[in-house]
Parts: sequence; C-alpha cells; structure tokens
Amino acid sequence: MALVLTRGVGERILIGDDIVIEVRAIVDGRHVRIAIEAPRQVPIHRSEVYDAVSAANAASTRSEETVLEQGGLSFGA
Repeated sequence: MALVLTRGVGERILIGDDIVIEVRAIVDGRHVRIAIEAPRQVPIHRSEVYDAVSAANAASTRSEETVLEQGGLSFGA
C-alpha cells in the first residue's frame, strides 16, 4: 500500500531524518517539478531510466551467455 499525499508548491515531505522532497512547480497543470535532498549514498533514479538500463543490462548478459555457450569469440583465421 502506498501513502498518497497532496502537496502544493513550496511544501515538503520528510522521509526519515535526512531525506526531503519539495514541490517546486506545477507545470501545465500536469507535471510536477520536485527537488530531492538526500545523502550522497542514497541512490535516486527515475523509474523509466532505471528500468531501461536494467533491461539493457539483462539483454547484454543473455547475449554474452549465448556467445560463451557457442564456444566463445574467435579472432582472425
């Protein structure tokens, strides 16, 4: 279950003691611009970018496994 909050421009959400999410702007009534303050060691990713990178990495791994199963790469004659 997710916590759903309504916030206005300039309002903040606190997560623990060291993460702050602030609504910076609402653009065209559709998009929300947010700012996230967090310690450097906390990874922050946009989900669509994270998913695309994960899928590309998985495809690359499968491709490498296929090459190894077929006897590896050969270079030259």
